[in-house]
Amino acid sequence: MPIQDKVAAAKRIDEMLKAVIPNGGFRLKYRIVVNPPAADEFEKPDILVELAGPDSTMLLARGGELLRSFEFVATKVLGLESEDHEKVSFDCQNFKAMRHQELSLAAGVAAERVRKSGVPFEFAPMSARERRLIHLALKQSGDLRTESQGEGARRWVVVYPMDHKGGAPRQKPFGRRR
Repeated sequence: MPIQDKVAAAKRIDEMLKAVIPNGGFRLKYRIVVNPPAADEFEKPDILVELAGPDSTMLLARGGELLRSFEFVATKVLGLESEDHEKVSFDCQNFKAMRHQELSLAAGVAAERVRKSGVPFEFAPMSARERRLIHLALKQSGDLRTESQGEGARRWVVVYPMDHKGGAPRQKPFGRRR
């Protein structure tokens, strides 16, 4: 379900941030944009929150874990269902665009590896949004298919040759742990 009143939703996010930032001792400023221009083909949020300040590095540490946490809290404040979480996006120092580019490149490398070896490739566990980016990046590959494996926060993407029979590889997912 889309956000019905985007301006009211932005005001609720502003109220949340006015409580969280000073009470958390964060040295951050933010800007909230309703109906921002699309940053890329994969993410078109209704509300964008851009954060900056001396504590930006804290937001981006551990793969943007705190940045994603702020975003998660905002979606809960707005009462959004999980399929609507992409309607609100938090960013800092263009982190998301760089991460999208990184994932797109990783998807290309994984695709080539699977094409050459015929062996499925497992990504490390990642967020639902990041898994979606991998799926979309490889969607047009007629010789490959992707599936999400695992449960909860430990889900990851597996890239298979289209004609692969059998289960997922039994190795641990490679890459960064999240």
